[in-house]
Amino acid sequence: MSRVKIATFNVNSIRSRVDLIATWLKEKNPVDILCMQELKCEDAQFPKAPFEALGYETAINGEKRYNGVAVCSKLPIQRVKTVFDVEVLDRQKRLIEVEIENMVILNVYAPHGESDETDPKHLFKMDFYDALTAYVAKLHKVYEKVIVLGDMNVALEDIDVYNPEIFEGSVGFMESEKAKLRALLKVGLHDCYRQKYPDTQAFTWWDYRTAGIWRDEGMRIDYILATDAVAAQCEEITVDLWTRRRRTPTPSDHAPLVGEISL
Repeated sequence: MSRVKIATFNVNSIRSRVDLIATWLKEKNPVDILCMQELKCEDAQFPKAPFEALGYETAINGEKRYNGVAVCSKLPIQRVKTVFDVEVLDRQKRLIEVEIENMVILNVYAPHGESDETDPKHLFKMDFYDALTAYVAKLHKVYEKVIVLGDMNVALEDIDVYNPEIFEGSVGFMESEKAKLRALLKVGLHDCYRQKYPDTQAFTWWDYRTAGIWRDEGMRIDYILATDAVAAQCEEITVDLWTRRRRTPTPSDHAPLVGEISL
């Protein structure tokens, strides 16, 4: 039985981060499948060459200036889906689905939202989650091995933020947002990190403005969620801090979450 390393990473502009990511993949953590969010470029602008030089093929769903998701894989990508025929899911480029080996991987960049629950940005986030949950429920009826990963922009429990009192009522830690993420989990997904480490505090995002990475003042908002058949084979899962603890090149405000899954 072989292990596959799969990572989710909000890169916060792929063109600004490509050299750092390529160095990470080449010298530090050569994952088999890298799922990226917040590309901030269209498909044609995506810097494929450094990934191809490292043996990855790439599937992209990009958007000018904002959003955008991609999957880079050393394993053959058998199928790619970028249009989901649901208006709220297709309004912005926030999803890409690929089939690799016998797994379906749905790479998600959930909307950030807004603290005012009447604001259109918050309502969009709620609607996006409802549509995503309905889609994943249908997907799971067809496929046994499903992974839903990415930047979900929600910290689910108190342990997932460095200080719950500070985050109370803030975007990403509101009860309405948590309820939507819990509803997604209920369609048959497991939070692989929390399943493996039920009592461990670890974060995937730290605010640039407060230099929070150096005091570990962060949030866990990036996830690898999986159906029973995959979650049971998750052998290890870690936050790789190497890319985030850089001063140059400038890092993303997120760190990659890396899971090792037995096939």
